[in-house]
Amino acid sequence: MSTSVRIPITNINMDGDYTGVLTIGTGSGATSLNLILDTGSSALAVNEKKYSPTLGNGVTATNLAQFDSYGDGSNWLGAVLKDTVQIGGVTGTNVPVAVAYSASPDMFRDADGILGLAYQALDDAFSLPGSTWPEKYTLSQVEHGKRASVVPCLMQLANEGVLLEKMAFLTHRSFVKAGADASNDPLNQGVFILGGGEEATDLYTGPFQIAAVLADAWYSTNLVSVGVGTQHFPVSSRPQQGMPTNSIVDSGTNTLVLGPTIIKRILSGLQPAQQQLLKTSMSGREIPNSDLDLSQWPTLSFTLQGISGGEDVTLQVPPQNYWQLDAGNAGQAMAAITPAQQDGSAILGLPLMNGYFTIFDGTAGLGVIKFATPK
Repeated sequence: MSTSVRIPITNINMDGDYTGVLTIGTGSGATSLNLILDTGSSALAVNEKKYSPTLGNGVTATNLAQFDSYGDGSNWLGAVLKDTVQIGGVTGTNVPVAVAYSASPDMFRDADGILGLAYQALDDAFSLPGSTWPEKYTLSQVEHGKRASVVPCLMQLANEGVLLEKMAFLTHRSFVKAGADASNDPLNQGVFILGGGEEATDLYTGPFQIAAVLADAWYSTNLVSVGVGTQHFPVSSRPQQGMPTNSIVDSGTNTLVLGPTIIKRILSGLQPAQQQLLKTSMSGREIPNSDLDLSQWPTLSFTLQGISGGEDVTLQVPPQNYWQLDAGNAGQAMAAITPAQQDGSAILGLPLMNGYFTIFDGTAGLGVIKFATPK
């Protein structure tokens, strides 16, 4: 089993979500691709405009096709091939890769594709009568196929014995910090580690808090309570219909997506002027930095169920993380909080992770998420 590998990541290409570079193919056919790193999905998909391989030389077709859609409505349709994938010097030789030949305009933006990092339960596919590449089946044809699944990239690398099924993130922002040289601003950069995390002692200090993962689909957690400053209130453990738990931790979401009950309780813990500013920003309007004195805003906290025999995990989201200054435009701020239509579906995205060195570990039972103080 190989040691872990680390690669630099940036939020520039997706205006918040982080991307990193991997290589698909070998020899003259090898292509370096900048992919979204998403613990909230499981498929490895690449825009056909950036990766459109010829069969042979290690590239094989399958009879599988995939259609994936995401919480923001973006989606893609593609054919599943198998090819060589290289990440940070580590190579997998038989990795499923979907060539996305159709995608919504906002799917990949300035990225080349997406690397889903969650579990196989989310990597569903359809089996068709013949090879799906270079044939391009329509969505209707695909959805009339037989239900199947694909082995996610990280699971395949683990199956080939090159990396453990775990990864870690060090991030600083959930929206791009706007400015004259945003692409080189250290706050818009980060680190992604594949196959480990605990060994990276240069990136964190102190012990880990460990939250339990309760379902092998998303990194599904049980949100026990939410705090606003010194006020804490319990959260119903009942999940939204179709979800295994009431919350997930997701590197591919650049806000805290919270149901109406949690939003109401957060607002009740704010001063009237603060309530108005937060409501205004959540409606999509920018707020001048000068209107926000973040020293007067409370820290939010989210308590997740701990591992068996361990304590619950309380994670802090300070105002500088749930408010993003210089977001969208220099001198303007946006709240990194998005109201959800229903309770029981909290998505704890980058604003939570920005305050921690975060390890997603799929090697221990259903898995765990570990949080430590970043250096």
